[in-house]
Order: sequence, then C-alpha cells, then structure tokens
Amino acid sequence: MRKNIFLIGLCTLLFCVFSCKKDSENKNEEPIPNPIDSTQNGIDFGKMDMVLVPSGIFSMGNNAGLFGDEKPAHSVVLDSFYIGKYEVTQALWKDIMNANPSLDKGDSLPVENITWLEVQNFLTKLNEKTGLNYRLPTEAEWEFAARGGNQNHDYTYCGSNNALDVAWHKVNSGNKTHPVGLKNGNELGIYDMSGNVWEWCSDWYGSTYYSTSPQSNPKGPASGDQKITRGGSFSSDSTNIRNTCRFFALPNSGGVFIGFRLAHDIKKTQ
Repeated sequence: MRKNIFLIGLCTLLFCVFSCKKDSENKNEEPIPNPIDSTQNGIDFGKMDMVLVPSGIFSMGNNAGLFGDEKPAHSVVLDSFYIGKYEVTQALWKDIMNANPSLDKGDSLPVENITWLEVQNFLTKLNEKTGLNYRLPTEAEWEFAARGGNQNHDYTYCGSNNALDVAWHKVNSGNKTHPVGLKNGNELGIYDMSGNVWEWCSDWYGSTYYSTSPQSNPKGPASGDQKITRGGSFSSDSTNIRNTCRFFALPNSGGVFIGFRLAHDIKKTQ
C-alpha cells in the first residue's frame, strides 16, 4: 500500500515538473508583448493584437493572374514574424501622433489618408514609446499572412473564395471604410487583408521583380519610385482584393483608400 502511494506521489511530482517545463517553454514562444484592449507605457493600444505567422515556404504570385506583375509564381521561404491582426486604427494613430488625418472619422475605423513617409514617422514614435521595433510587413510577408501562412487553403481572398464573407469592397461597403474586424478572419485569425483599405508594405515596387526575387525573405528592389500597397479597398472590385493582386503608390501620396498594418520580427532569445 505504501509502495503504491509512493509511486503515485512520484508520478505526480514528475508530471508537475514536466508541466512546469512545458509552461516555461511556451512562455519563450511569446517573445514580444501581444497587447489587446490594454494600456502599456501610456498608450491605449486598442485593437493592436499581433498574430504569430510561423516560418514556411509558399508559392508567391499567380501564373493565372490577371496582371503581368503577378507572374511568375515563385517559391519563397520566410522566417517567422508577427503581423497585425487588424489594420491600424485611428484610435492608435491618435495616441501616437496626437492628430487624425483620416477622411472617414471613427476610432475603430482604419486610419487612412496617410503617406508611406508618414507611416515611417509613426513607427519611429511608436517604437520610442514601446521600446520595441514595429515595422511595415514586406510584400512577401503580407501575401503569406493573407494566404493563411502554413494553414493556406489557397483561397482567392483572405480567408475565403467568397469576397462578401471577408471583405468590404465595391459591392457591399457603401463607398466608405468600416470598423476593423467585422468580417470573417482568415486561417490565422487575421482580418481585413482583403478590402477596407489598401495597406502599405515596406518594399519598393518593381513590375518584373518576381523574375529575379531571391527565394529567402525577399524585401523588394533596392530602389524605386513607388511603394507596394496590397489588399484593395472599400472601393475596389473583386479583382483587386485578391491575395495576389499587387498595386503601388508614391511614398508621399495618401488618400482615403490607403492605410496599413503593423509587423514585428521574432525577438531572438538566449
């Protein structure tokens, strides 16, 4: 009897040690803060949740695409990264910049009417206040996340083959932006990557870049005149909100059609 009690106690102890080890390992898998509806360093982050996109390999582009710059489809390898669950809202922009340039006003609406250069200024101030290193996603990261990462079901749009399920666009938007996160998310739980507002990426645009793109973590041409935007907007038809559709704009241009979402590298741990 005492032997059985001893064995039960030993098994319980080993289980607790193993569970603590797993808990410790799981904590290491969250290397950066992932705030949502909270206040940190005096900033009301609101819907600033970040989604982990694990490393993977995917076919970027579309050989059957309607536009030449979607071709050729090519293999891309990406390291893990974080990307915003939602487009950056006007509430967060106001917290950092003390102003709201948006033409359609509303705290839960995506910030818009902002240039690529203004986004760089926002990122500088955000990183100063948080001590972190938020940035824009690369075009490759954007497409991988929109496709659902390693859970990709090869949908036409971000999370569905039915645009109405996942996107505010020309058919259903009423010609205006909508609060982030109201449509269905994709396989990774990311929202509004199709429609609502075009999203700035970090890359320069190159119409033939896919033909010469490096396979590992491509970052776009070394220089250019225009920056990549992705995802389409509330005024786009279904063609322009596809996961593989590419567009571009001058870095000093803006408008009610263009916003952005955040990205963050995986922080290396010792």
